Amino acid sequence: MIDNYRPGWMDDELEAVQTMTRRFVAEQITPRQEQWYEQGYTDRDVWRQAGELGILAPDISVEYGGSGGHFGHEAVIGHELCVAGDSSWRTCKQIHVIAAHYIEKYGTEAQKQKWLPGICSGELIAGMGMTEPNGGTDLQNMRTKAIRDGDNYRISGAKTFITNGSTADILILATKTDPSQKAKGVSLFIFETSTPGFAVSKRLKKIGLHGSDTAELFFDDCVVPADRLLGEVEGQGFYQMMKDLTYERALTGVNCAAVMEHALKVTTEYTKDRSIFGGKLIDLQNTRLELAEVKTLATIARVFVDFTVERMINGTMTSDLASMSKWWMSDTHSEIINRCLQLHGGHGYILEYPIARMYVDARIEAIYAGANEVLKDLIGRNL
Repeated sequence: MIDNYRPGWMDDELEAVQTMTRRFVAEQITPRQEQWYEQGYTDRDVWRQAGELGILAPDISVEYGGSGGHFGHEAVIGHELCVAGDSSWRTCKQIHVIAAHYIEKYGTEAQKQKWLPGICSGELIAGMGMTEPNGGTDLQNMRTKAIRDGDNYRISGAKTFITNGSTADILILATKTDPSQKAKGVSLFIFETSTPGFAVSKRLKKIGLHGSDTAELFFDDCVVPADRLLGEVEGQGFYQMMKDLTYERALTGVNCAAVMEHALKVTTEYTKDRSIFGGKLIDLQNTRLELAEVKTLATIARVFVDFTVERMINGTMTSDLASMSKWWMSDTHSEIINRCLQLHGGHGYILEYPIARMYVDARIEAIYAGANEVLKDLIGRNL
């Protein structure tokens, strides 16, 4: 979008990954989006195909089946999925990668060896079981319980809005191992969805992300071996989530910046093609002024997000910066898409047009990975 611009963190290897991902998206993602929108989930074979190319878990260590890259690899892959107009599988894939990070970062060596190779290859689909029907962003007060029973835990409770919920083979599941405590009572488990007592209530019908599998989950006295406790130490779950949410929030910023660029591109093309009052829509001064502002905002977003990617790569990212990126990027990208849709007129309301799908998909960005209002409050507390 910016002429002759190459981020400082980009290199030849990352450009090769970008090219490979672009080809994969064109061949395997774009032609199947309509099918996925209709069925409400993506087919398992796309996970294995991505795993074979090494783009499913690019920043997981080679010794555990990943590609051994860094955050920049995940950023270019996310960017390509966004500019292809796909949000459904991109959302599923990134939750899958986030789950893998929890295991690599906090799991025991035995847990890493057992679970990560299958996650990286796409043989296993992973999800995150955090949000509850009465909880939302308030993770300290979750009600799902994991009670120790000899060499096992018995897990009971419910989760909702779970991406990959009905297709996942494993979940990083947040529970209360000590209901008398708040943050100190939270623990994470590597939960197999084949466990008796586990049930998927239904796939949720959303206003957007129609090809993304999102479900309600129930756990009825599920017996889980004690060695499924992530890291095998109780009471660490809340702190693990708070640390790793920085990754998810930084990635949300990358996605939103990419969608802004895509919205500008398709809208500019539309205004050059659309005839009105004896000329083209782009010939109207108001159209040019709107696009000028959109391009400026998208450029600011690109520079901001590249700064956050650099910080993620060199290890200097902070929770504050990730939160700032996530809330500002998501709010701004919703504004941009809304303005671009308006320039499409009636066509912008038709789902055959990419801008319409961007519009319905965009609304969730300000909600997940921590609601923007909560993130602003967190930033304010650190002033």
